[in-house]
Amino acid sequence: MKMVSFAEFGGPDVLQLVDAEEPHAGPGQIRIAVRAAGVNPVDWRIREGQDLPAHPIELPSGVGQDASGVVDEVGEGVDGVAVGDRVFGEGSSTYAEFAVLKAWAHIPEGVTFEEAAGYPSVVETALRILREVGVQPGQTLLVSGASGGVGSAVLQIARDRGITVIGTAGPSNQDYLRSLGALATTYGDGLVERVRLLGRVDAALDLAGSGVIPELVELTGDPRKVISIADLGAPELGVRFSGAAGSVPDALAEAVELISRGRLHIPVAKSYTLAEAAAAHVDSQAGHTRGRRVIVV
Repeated sequence: MKMVSFAEFGGPDVLQLVDAEEPHAGPGQIRIAVRAAGVNPVDWRIREGQDLPAHPIELPSGVGQDASGVVDEVGEGVDGVAVGDRVFGEGSSTYAEFAVLKAWAHIPEGVTFEEAAGYPSVVETALRILREVGVQPGQTLLVSGASGGVGSAVLQIARDRGITVIGTAGPSNQDYLRSLGALATTYGDGLVERVRLLGRVDAALDLAGSGVIPELVELTGDPRKVISIADLGAPELGVRFSGAAGSVPDALAEAVELISRGRLHIPVAKSYTLAEAAAAHVDSQAGHTRGRRVIVV
């Protein structure tokens, strides 16, 4: 089968499309014929060799953890899913023609493979950091870097829970944030003053790692009310860095429920082929997306 792999840490150019042996489903796993794979920031952080304790790596390595596709192998001890089912979930080396998943759910009706591949990690992350930051219904949450996949999920889940959200993004994404129910403003100089004009902030999330943690702490008044998923230096400022995933099956179940109720939709900003994985990483690292980027197989 074809898969994207890298044999050394480095820039996007270390990614290679190679021939590899097909993986097979072990106990408690399923294998899918991949139709699409989600492109996540953790993918290129691993490729660069960043120190991510939650994601140990051995070289050579495949790339990707999110995927959607059609089940073609069911491992021992697995029930509730059959060969031919349309599923999405989380596994390993998902930038490939076949991948093994360790957590999955059936794709809701009306959701394409491309859309489904964009949900697993971002919904798990959104649910986790909302829980960790402790924001409650009736309170106001500030989300820095709100237009990407995780931000899109956070805004919609928070709205469904009765939480007011102030989101920051570039000028071209202001209307997008408003369409998701957020109060929108731009990032950059004067952020604290612009946010204060929109309201009092009870908690804040840093999704972009753009150096705004001091401003988020100033706005919340307490570093314990700020969570980052993008700035590895956050702990030096007293802010928690959240990197270890919680229950992916639970997150997928909640994603299905939200999608089915029409309360969650994450658009696909751009699709790439397996051969274009390096370009997908370049674009992901540049940021400024609206929704998700996916590899289509």
